[in-house]
Amino acid sequence: MKRKLKIPLYVQILLGMVFGVIWGLIAVEYNFIDFTNDWIRPWGTIFIKALKLVAVPLVFLSLIKGITSMSDMAKLSSIGGKTILLYTLTTIVSISLGLFVANAFQPGDTFPQQQRNELLEQYGGNAATLKLQASEVKEQPKLQPLVDLVPDNIFKASMDNKQMLQVIFFAFLFGISMVLVGRKKVKPLKKVIDATDAVIIKIIDIIMLLAPYGTFALLAALIIDFSGDIALFKALGWYVLCVAGSLLALILIFYPTLIMLLKTVDIRQFFRHMLPVQLTAFSTSSSAATLPLTLSQATEKLDIPENVAEFVLPVGVTINMDGTGCYQAIAAVFIAQVMGIDLTLADQIAIVLTALASSIGTPGIPGGSIIMLTVILSSAGIPMEGIALILGVDRLLDMCRTVVNVTGDMTIASILGKFGK
Repeated sequence: MKRKLKIPLYVQILLGMVFGVIWGLIAVEYNFIDFTNDWIRPWGTIFIKALKLVAVPLVFLSLIKGITSMSDMAKLSSIGGKTILLYTLTTIVSISLGLFVANAFQPGDTFPQQQRNELLEQYGGNAATLKLQASEVKEQPKLQPLVDLVPDNIFKASMDNKQMLQVIFFAFLFGISMVLVGRKKVKPLKKVIDATDAVIIKIIDIIMLLAPYGTFALLAALIIDFSGDIALFKALGWYVLCVAGSLLALILIFYPTLIMLLKTVDIRQFFRHMLPVQLTAFSTSSSAATLPLTLSQATEKLDIPENVAEFVLPVGVTINMDGTGCYQAIAAVFIAQVMGIDLTLADQIAIVLTALASSIGTPGIPGGSIIMLTVILSSAGIPMEGIALILGVDRLLDMCRTVVNVTGDMTIASILGKFGK
């Protein structure tokens, strides 16, 4: 009997992306745009929504399992402290790399004046909206992020992926309380949590069967969306290359160096099993949506201890934003260069500190990193209207920086899997 050929998941996803790009180009050339928008794009949306559907319960259950698997509070405090420290250090390195690249290659110095005026006019409305949202963030009380961390209704928070920090807070509180109550008393509850987690993992396996088709639809839609922006990409080409090159350096140089120096996992196995995660992150632009696959690859393929992976990775989804920090640093300096503003050392230090703070996330504020970028611009004295210069290519760069974010999460998980026991 012939054995059925099984194509690895990452190959299926990669083929889906390639065929998605090809179909997108065909749709633009032969005017199948309406057909693609009506009959193909929705499948990409369904795929992302399905992944986000399980993101909150997965984070909640994984964190509780990770916390309750710790032998005592001292061990929990130790691995928690190491997690925060390592995530902070890698984010500082990423932001510093972004500043170095932007200052060394100066992508904004050669930007055409006419194109600058056109972009400011074209995206000025969006920039004004973001500026208003940023001003609302700045006007909040100093301890507002701490206030926003505590949910007043956990069921309401669990229905909104933007409130992930609140879900994490409650999961921490719930898990720590289970540890303090004692294993004997919470044993029945622990069985329920383990069983529910197993069901969620099986749901994820079913959803991932859609991954090749979802990525096909997402990439086809992306090509259509950017089909009229060739001139924009030419004008912003040097800026895009600086961001993409920096993100690539983090993936191909910085993280592998950490892994090889510390000998956490075999580097070839790491990238082989990270590829499906990276491709999913690229197509969905969401670390949270990618988390189910990240967790399964960490524990099943890279042999990272389950208690470490289930603690470190959900936390990383919210507070570890290496790719975002690197991008924000380059974007801020680029806008300053286009605007003819010379940034002092103090200005650049302000960028580092503000980008580091923003990487933790701002609960309840829609728009993510692009809104926080306006706050970073303000901290360095750069006109916030300048954000209009980069809005046109932000979606593509968002896909790229999400890949860095999930790779950074897995790198830290592998380090703590070896040294955090």
